Amino acid sequence: MSKSPSQLNLAPATRAAQALHAMDSRTGAVVPGIELASTFARDEDYELRDGYVYGRNDNPTTRQAEAVIASLDGSAASLLFGSGMSGFVALFETLDSGDHVVLPQIMYHGGLEWVRRLEAKRGLQVTLFDASDPDGLQNAMRANTKLVWIESPTNPSWDVIDVAATAEIAHTHGALLAVDCTVSPPVTMDTLALGADIAFQSATKYLNGHSDITGGVISFAAEGPLLDEVILMRTLQGSLMKAFDAWLLIRGMRTLYLRFERASQSALAIASHFENHADVEAVLYPGLATHPGHDIAARQMKHGFGGMLSVLMKGGEAAARDVARYTQVFFPATSLGGVESLIEHRKTVEGPQSLVAPNLLRLSVGIEDVRDLIADLEQAIERAG
Repeated sequence: MSKSPSQLNLAPATRAAQALHAMDSRTGAVVPGIELASTFARDEDYELRDGYVYGRNDNPTTRQAEAVIASLDGSAASLLFGSGMSGFVALFETLDSGDHVVLPQIMYHGGLEWVRRLEAKRGLQVTLFDASDPDGLQNAMRANTKLVWIESPTNPSWDVIDVAATAEIAHTHGALLAVDCTVSPPVTMDTLALGADIAFQSATKYLNGHSDITGGVISFAAEGPLLDEVILMRTLQGSLMKAFDAWLLIRGMRTLYLRFERASQSALAIASHFENHADVEAVLYPGLATHPGHDIAARQMKHGFGGMLSVLMKGGEAAARDVARYTQVFFPATSLGGVESLIEHRKTVEGPQSLVAPNLLRLSVGIEDVRDLIADLEQAIERAG
């Protein structure tokens, strides 16, 4: 008589690579299938089959992708959306007029634009704090604060916010903490284990990693009314991630750990190379020992500091824009976390209201040979000079 199999405690990298060992029970396919149906028939008793009703509510392929992310995040539930912004909007739609929210001054500009819209049209109370100020968050809190939203590191200044300390401040004031960890996915930061109530990611970025879908995901530390309300918002808005995008996301996550490791190694090499460059004013990257947030980043980012960094050019805005125009390997494009390396003049992208320094270039480092990336930036800087 054979023994029962032992239960293995699989590493997150293994769970991601095998999409939770999602083998098709009928065919034996080791790649999860795609369920493209927009509606689902009921059984002979007019009961739901496996809970599926309509494509706007749920989908088996999307649910499988959510299960993989929930496993990596250690969440009670993870919800996928058709874009990062649609997830952000669904979460902020749960707030009422008069509620107070706290956010960093420099963050993803699309999210900040939406919050400002809610402030003007619905009476949401908004306070922005300086993430580089140790007392900035504490001073921003009020008695009616319902939600603290942070990024760590912040985009594109890469200030590092202590998630555990922020959670303590938020919870002391009766507020929830939501963390945008798009640039610090569960590969490297256990956001919910650090005390956050919500972990948000633009799935377009590192999770997918191939620049061929848009998506967003919200992971919840606990079930409850907030989770239920966000599910309702997603259903009413019709913003569920569609099946084919979910399938591409599953495919992307299978190499997530390898891609992130390579990008982190290359970004550190690039940051180190240009840190004392004659034409560079500063390099912003938390992996550098000279970065003011390095110690916090090293404590909460366990497996690499990611592929995102910013370079401030000595020649001002004109020099920065020229470098972005003159690269031959880096694509001058907006996004991050893909296998290809990108460069952008961030203030041009965000517009005149942006607080981003005009001489700042944001780099998303991919998986190319790092020697080519360094040489490309060198030739672009020389040409811009």
